[in-house]
Parts: sequence; C-alpha cells; structure tokens
Amino acid sequence: MPIFSAIVVFAFTWFITFLVVLAVRNEPQSDQGVVVPGTPSSAPGNARMRGRVIVTTLVATVIWALIVWVIVSDTLTIENIDVINRWFNG
Repeated sequence: MPIFSAIVVFAFTWFITFLVVLAVRNEPQSDQGVVVPGTPSSAPGNARMRGRVIVTTLVATVIWALIVWVIVSDTLTIENIDVINRWFNG
C-alpha cells in the first residue's frame, strides 16, 4: 500500500471515528441546568474535546491497522467480493 493511500485511509477512518465519539456521553446544557444565552439547550455543556480527540486517535489507529493488514495481506481481494461476476460467468 502506498504511503499516500495509507494516510488517506487513516484520515477517513479518523474522521468517521470522530463523528461516532462525538455522540458518546454527550451531556446537553439542559441536563446540566445552565443554558448559555444564544445557544440551543441541546448544545453540549462540556464538550471535553481533548479527551475525545485522544480517544478518537487511539480507536482510529486500531481500526486503521486492521484495514491496512487486510489490504496488505490480501485477505480480502476483488476476486473474493466480486459476487456478480461469479454468478454470471460461473
């Protein structure tokens, strides 16, 4: 796998993981009882972004390593997943 492809896969994996981590243990301002004027009551009261970025990086690195291993080891190839070609061409 070329280095640029590995970087792109990591960036994609990191971003998707970040979107999942943002939704976990979110405490809205309305549950905390203090709503900052000009913000909706559903806005996070304490986002804890540093911790979320660290968790995202750790989880995304593990997922990325699994993806790279599958690609590099040829565990999953086009021939394995090309079901339509196998159906029509035997």
